[in-house]
Amino acid sequence: METTIIPEIVQGLQAEQKHISSKFFYDDAGSRIFQEIMQMQDYYLTDSEFEILSLQAEKIYRALEFSEPFNIIELGAGDGFKTFKLLEYLVSKNIPFNYVPIDISQEAISMLCAKLKERLPELQIKPQVGDYFEILKEMSTETIPNLLLFLGSNIGNYLRADALNLLRLFNDNMNTGDKLLIGFDLKKNPLTIQKAYFDSLGVTKRFNLNLLQRMNREFDADFKLDDFDFYCHYNPTDGQVKSYLVSLKAQTVHFNAIGEAVVFKQNELIWTELSKKYSVSDIETLAELTGFKTNEHFLDCKHYFTDSLWEK
Repeated sequence: METTIIPEIVQGLQAEQKHISSKFFYDDAGSRIFQEIMQMQDYYLTDSEFEILSLQAEKIYRALEFSEPFNIIELGAGDGFKTFKLLEYLVSKNIPFNYVPIDISQEAISMLCAKLKERLPELQIKPQVGDYFEILKEMSTETIPNLLLFLGSNIGNYLRADALNLLRLFNDNMNTGDKLLIGFDLKKNPLTIQKAYFDSLGVTKRFNLNLLQRMNREFDADFKLDDFDFYCHYNPTDGQVKSYLVSLKAQTVHFNAIGEAVVFKQNELIWTELSKKYSVSDIETLAELTGFKTNEHFLDCKHYFTDSLWEK
């Protein structure tokens, strides 16, 4: 773990309301566990978005209205499972484009590239590992049109002010006429949402506990995983799923690599993730506030999810 992010983690755990940013979930181990989450029956998000990109690939391409070769830049590409259907359609129609997957995990990018080279050998792929904005800034100097993909309801992990800031940064690093295809999980039956995030098999619990295991590995911390539990809650009024780790006893955890310690009270919470759900009107307001025009919403058959096409 880079030394520049050590203070952020420790400060979050020493705060009055302890918290760890969800961006730290995705080390190589966390990325692998998230693949398990996406395959769970009750985790409807993956299937919903897969349906959209499988059945509406032609409609999405036509809505782009690009008249020349273009880049598809995927922010947080992961294993590329859902995106594959869109890429497959474009390749099958001999549509000229470059696929630029960006991820912070080298393992995820390496696995994705190997899979795509085997399944779509004609695909022009230019993988990148690193920070979204550094890479986008470089690419925005080119004249080729860009379609940015920010899929999987990633925007739901941000508080409103942070979501607005992120989307404005996207806008700042795009050219006029560039498009953004962005995934939103829609408000729906609260029980459907609760089951997706509080699974009976405990996979989401392992995903959260991996944060502590990661600190043990990288900070030489001494978290005892059996002394923590997992809890999450969905509030249908504001659309927020909040996930927590719970300290089951009063304890002190030492970060030996950096000479720091964190004191936990019994039943004290560590807030690990926000997963916000949106209405269609919420989405259109978000686009307007961040300098985008909403062109179209592509919804799955149950209207659980939308990939919405915005234009700068």
